[in-house]
Amino acid sequence: MPEVRLVGANNEQLGVVSINEALQRARALDLDLVEVAPAAAPPVCRIMDYGKFKYMQSKREQEARKKQTVIQVKEIKVRPKTDEHDLNVKIKHIRRFLEEGDKVKVTVRFRGRELTYASQSGFEVLKHVLEAVGDLSKVESPPKMEGKTMMMVVSPTAHKKKTTGPQAAASGQRPATTGGAPKPTPAAPPAPAEKQEGK
Repeated sequence: MPEVRLVGANNEQLGVVSINEALQRARALDLDLVEVAPAAAPPVCRIMDYGKFKYMQSKREQEARKKQTVIQVKEIKVRPKTDEHDLNVKIKHIRRFLEEGDKVKVTVRFRGRELTYASQSGFEVLKHVLEAVGDLSKVESPPKMEGKTMMMVVSPTAHKKKTTGPQAAASGQRPATTGGAPKPTPAAPPAPAEKQEGK
């Protein structure tokens, strides 16, 4: 008859017993017999509440996923002759991505004769972008040519994503305030004294 090394519900070692005896002990406690080390000799089985075990395992996995920081790489494409207004709009997008904790790949695309001065014009555009977002970012990959494009990658200096507004209220967090400590609420002005009528 097959034998197993049995571990009790409280992790106590119960020795090597037959599989039938292990099943009987589990049933007597209204619990399950779970094989936890099938490759061992003999296999190791544990008496446990399998439903509770799976629930706790799922809960631990969920907590681990919550602690993971997912960083995406956004891409912004510009041209060497992009006008100032459009470039500023794209810079605003880059700043927003960085504030949300994402990396940004900035690509300058060249066409035809633009490739003749690509190294100079492309570097100037990327330099301008970098100066505009330097307070939020650091250069992860410096400007370099790749075929008909010049690209660089900037990453946020802080990877933690912000939680503000309704999301913060839902999570029980208060939205971040600017300017240090919150300002005290000004006291209401004293009520005017009532005039006393002459006697």
